[in-house]
Amino acid sequence: MFAAIKLLTVWIGLGIPAAMIAIPWAAIRNDFSLMYRWGMGIVWLGVRAAGVRVRIEGTENLPGQPCIFVSNHVSNMDAPVLLPSLPGRSSVFIKKKLMGIPVLGLAMRMAKYIPVSRGNSREEAQKSVEYAAEVLRGGLNIVLFPEGTRSPDGNLLPFKKGGFFLAAETGAPMVPVVIQGTAGMMHKGSFKIYPAQAVVRFLPVIWPGQFEGREELMEAVRGEMEKALAKDQGGE
Repeated sequence: MFAAIKLLTVWIGLGIPAAMIAIPWAAIRNDFSLMYRWGMGIVWLGVRAAGVRVRIEGTENLPGQPCIFVSNHVSNMDAPVLLPSLPGRSSVFIKKKLMGIPVLGLAMRMAKYIPVSRGNSREEAQKSVEYAAEVLRGGLNIVLFPEGTRSPDGNLLPFKKGGFFLAAETGAPMVPVVIQGTAGMMHKGSFKIYPAQAVVRFLPVIWPGQFEGREELMEAVRGEMEKALAKDQGGE
């Protein structure tokens, strides 16, 4: 439990003062870049304080332009490990109700996070995709965890299709990502963190224009991720 306390101490102890400075600064200048850098720096420091080491592989596969990162999901530690590892600024899909949290909700809106509702209507889903496309055109990456929830055994769960519709519509390159080592760091329903090494691996970029539709695109992305996970598990 000591590792989790250290992580939260860093996040709260640095995050609150940083937000008090960076949010007004971002609002006055209409520029969120400083707040984003501080935020990702604080997330990274908290992860390190908890004893979690991160190894990044496959940076040569990054396309050098705004893209859609598609990652597996096995732990609550996935996002804190992945987001600071990405180049530039990134946006994520989040639960719409989180936007109502004082201060945090404002920061999320300024960061151009994309709100979604559970069981949302087709119209609301389309609005989320349209906003995500606008965010991409604005130069930000999009981060997807298409399984929608954590895998209990490390095997990929069925993918949700929204992000692949976004890729097919915008033509933005998709970079499959596999995260390993985080599953044992934090067990479901527990706040305890077990320090270890996490590996973030960027796989070769996949271009939506090479596929007939989103189903074929989704299978290609999933296939690359499954192949990488199987290789690391000794399956190939």
